[in-house]
Amino acid sequence: MTSGGAGSPLRIVIADDQASVREGLVLLLGGLPDIEVVGAAADGEQALALVAERKPDAILLDLHMPVLDGIGATRRLAAEHPGVAIVVLTTYADDSSVLDALHAGARSYLTKDAGHKDIAQALHAAAGGLTVFDPRVHATLLAATAAPRPQASAAPPPPDGLTQREAEILALIARGMTNPEIAAQLFLSNHTIKTHISRIFAKTGSRDRAAAIGYAHRHNIG
Repeated sequence: MTSGGAGSPLRIVIADDQASVREGLVLLLGGLPDIEVVGAAADGEQALALVAERKPDAILLDLHMPVLDGIGATRRLAAEHPGVAIVVLTTYADDSSVLDALHAGARSYLTKDAGHKDIAQALHAAAGGLTVFDPRVHATLLAATAAPRPQASAAPPPPDGLTQREAEILALIARGMTNPEIAAQLFLSNHTIKTHISRIFAKTGSRDRAAAIGYAHRHNIG
């Protein structure tokens, strides 16, 4: 699906749970002559409703949102609105986030340090059927595909909906490693580690690190 016709602006929906980021993107991208922002959503469910109602050419969405996260939203958008190009714009460039988004149906993947002109170009390219990655994501993708971990496919999935990355971080917590040490070992930012740990606590019902360590030992993680 491409924009409505020659000379017509590309119609997009923006989805990000942070109001300041969302409003900034609406202003920056909506101010471009070849982009028309037709809706802005604070979570994945709102994004799906807006896409169904406004029928945009493309959607720009964050991965970590409440109610329905970006991966879940991407999966449903790809199934229910296959003509809408999905461009992920997120803080996270780790291999599990990138691969999960691409497997779910995202066409392009950018990090939030991308400029608004780069984002606009990626949206146009995605609507035209092309795939765009920024340099950090491209490097992550190359590393992930060049160094597959065969043992991961043979291992049973982690309990309680934990992702492989979350189980990996939980194992490092169980070894007594601090957030900065985990971030350094996994080549991720402290902010990314904190976000993963919050999700680990929620999924395992842990109130603190001690409870999470107990959970890890009970489930032989680490």
